[in-house]
Amino acid sequence: MPELPEVEVTRRSVGGIEGARILALRMGKPLRWPLGVEPEELVGLRVGAVGRRGKYLWLPLLHEASTSGAAGGLLWHLGMSGSLAFGASLGPSGKHDHAELVTDQGLLRLTDPRRFGAVVWSDGLDVAPAATLLARLGPEPFDPAWTAEALHVSLQGRRTAVKLALLSGELVVGAGNIYASDALWQAGIDPRTPCTRIGPARAAKLHAAVQQVLAEAIAAGGSTLRDFRNAHGEVGQYQGQARVYGRGGETCARCGGTIRRIVQGQRATYFCPGCQRR
Repeated sequence: MPELPEVEVTRRSVGGIEGARILALRMGKPLRWPLGVEPEELVGLRVGAVGRRGKYLWLPLLHEASTSGAAGGLLWHLGMSGSLAFGASLGPSGKHDHAELVTDQGLLRLTDPRRFGAVVWSDGLDVAPAATLLARLGPEPFDPAWTAEALHVSLQGRRTAVKLALLSGELVVGAGNIYASDALWQAGIDPRTPCTRIGPARAAKLHAAVQQVLAEAIAAGGSTLRDFRNAHGEVGQYQGQARVYGRGGETCARCGGTIRRIVQGQRATYFCPGCQRR
């Protein structure tokens, strides 16, 4: 599933659509949620600066003569296996291409074999349906307001294992399975540790590790384990530099122990029992 680094990489790779005038929106088979607007109503609007909140992309749309005050926008989600492509010549649509935004600067195409992705119209990010979909998201990992102290406070009162808490997206958005495993290794914390046992010092280490791992993943173009490509068709490279994820049975780079694989919440977790402490 595309996580925050992959969505941020996608956001940056579709930046060329900013300022484009919409010529058409073509929808294929139904996606996770209805579009919520007649496609013809979008013709003539211009695309503003592409934003991101968690794993959602936001394309604000402006009236032709407007430089501020968006008409609304389209909220895009890549689902389990979706990807966006953007370009002047993408070729004919395939059976898994379910949304195509045609503009005077190129075609933005959502390809989603499993159709868990979505394109949804909203009058703004602060009103439904966008506000409803974004309401339960935790803080952004690079928001200055998300501090080590804030993380420590949010860990208190949670008895669940810290890895599962990270995956919930309530502590911070974007620490998906690969990145949560690697961040916990970087911080030296056993993924099975109850949140309540993580004090201020270890919370600070985890805070720094989450930011470091996510920044490295974005710089590497995200992770491509199966389907992910950026908007120009380029695969991510982070999986080749992962600390522990996917390395069960291999040697730990820090202590020389053996990396172990377990299952938590039906997801694979990788960690080193030798140097990650409860």
